[in-house]
Amino acid sequence: MNNSAASKTLSVDKSASLFCIQPEDTHRPATNMHRKQSLDYFNQSFERVPVRSRSTNEFSFADAYFNASTIRLSQNGSNACSPTNADQLNTKKKATPMNQNNQNQSFAAFIGLDKSDKKINVSLQRCGTAKIERSIIKGGAEALHAWVATLCTRFAHRQVAICLEQPAAGLIHGLMGYDFIVLFPINPMTLARYREAFTPSRAKDDPTDADFLCELVALHREQLKAWQPDDVCTRKLRHLTQARRRSVNMRTRLSNQLKALLKGYFPQALELCGDELTTPMACALLQKWSSLQQLKRARAETIRRFYYAQNARRGDVIEKRLALIAQAVPLTNDPALIESSIITVQALALGLRAVHTAISRYDREIARTFAQHPDASLFAALPGSGTAYSARLLAAFGSRRELFESAEAMLNFSGVAPVLKRSGQATLIHRRYARPLFVHQSFIEYANESIRHSLWARAFYQMHKAAQKSHWVIIRALAYKWIRILFRCWQERTPYDEIRYLRSLQKSRSPLLQYLAQPAIQTA
Repeated sequence: MNNSAASKTLSVDKSASLFCIQPEDTHRPATNMHRKQSLDYFNQSFERVPVRSRSTNEFSFADAYFNASTIRLSQNGSNACSPTNADQLNTKKKATPMNQNNQNQSFAAFIGLDKSDKKINVSLQRCGTAKIERSIIKGGAEALHAWVATLCTRFAHRQVAICLEQPAAGLIHGLMGYDFIVLFPINPMTLARYREAFTPSRAKDDPTDADFLCELVALHREQLKAWQPDDVCTRKLRHLTQARRRSVNMRTRLSNQLKALLKGYFPQALELCGDELTTPMACALLQKWSSLQQLKRARAETIRRFYYAQNARRGDVIEKRLALIAQAVPLTNDPALIESSIITVQALALGLRAVHTAISRYDREIARTFAQHPDASLFAALPGSGTAYSARLLAAFGSRRELFESAEAMLNFSGVAPVLKRSGQATLIHRRYARPLFVHQSFIEYANESIRHSLWARAFYQMHKAAQKSHWVIIRALAYKWIRILFRCWQERTPYDEIRYLRSLQKSRSPLLQYLAQPAIQTA
């Protein structure tokens, strides 16, 4: 149990009909969409099957999915999952306060920036004129900041709107410090489709792309969102968690390369290094003895002292490895292969040690930064989250609560909510492919981990596993529920309470109750 769960008594009988919990204020019971409204939509969205091909015996998953939901986020229900509002999913954006501000905001000029490797194409249109002025910024940061200074002088520090194509991290971070600049980063697909609308030949050039960006922000800024940064602590946490994930992926790549290379000339190393090649002990062994021939020349006592120095002190394991070395026969004695492989193995082992050290530094800095964040307590309360998942989830939500108007906005942004495609009588609902991958991974991976630590999440998994649903279909549905719960906690600044949520399940007579008393099953 998490937080207050440790101080409260919870007992569940096998009929799962009663919870022995002292009465206390609970969440409002869920009033999500009626099953008849939501059934067909979600069966398809998580299974990626066309609507017209569904059969009635596949409705049990959505039926259980919505009956198990017990958190309501608004009086009007959920727009992201309601079939009555499904036709609004891919249509024109509704006017939001942020978009209305874009429309009503007075700008002195509109600028499109198209960045290439060595230059930045600029298209500038003064407010109230149709003429576009083209220019080029050549050079590095000095040239960019000099151009911004001339811009500030020319327009007397009045606000200018700059539209640029993502990814443009260098430009965004270079311009974010100027208070008179309002940035409008857009998806590359938006620019590509806008360009093709006026150039069916698909001709493309940097100056014309800058023109199109300028035109987008001048004529359609009410459809765009101005970029506003999170606070420093949140942005640092976001950069740290993403950099750590890249380092973990790099460690995996190096480990796979090392394993493939060792199989070709020194397969005994895979057993001598233990379970993982990414450990400091494995890297140290391969740097010291990079071939079986070198290892067999070493004395047994030298090898034994090496294992002790690396904190590998199980005598039976060490003796087993020494016996393996004594009996081992080289796979090959070809000096051409062995000598070249030794250099590569030592380089890979050195790289693995460096990456391992970097990951440890990331972990320490993430823990320190997370502890300083004002919302840390909200995400630290999640069952089984730990510092790694808590920091990633906090970075995904950020600190600006006005950015996401509802849970549906976060569901769409993260890619957990499905996408509707409709043409005539043909309708297709599938997973959202255009999404921030790291944010999507954070929610999916936490949902998968929560099965081992949360009673209702485990029951949710067991219920749908019994209905013959595949593992990742269930995990995506579970992530959908977790986002709705986390959004409510985040907006109200209230830490998650497992006991409180279980009471709401009991109050709504959720079908999850009958699975709460069952033992855990294999989840992967």
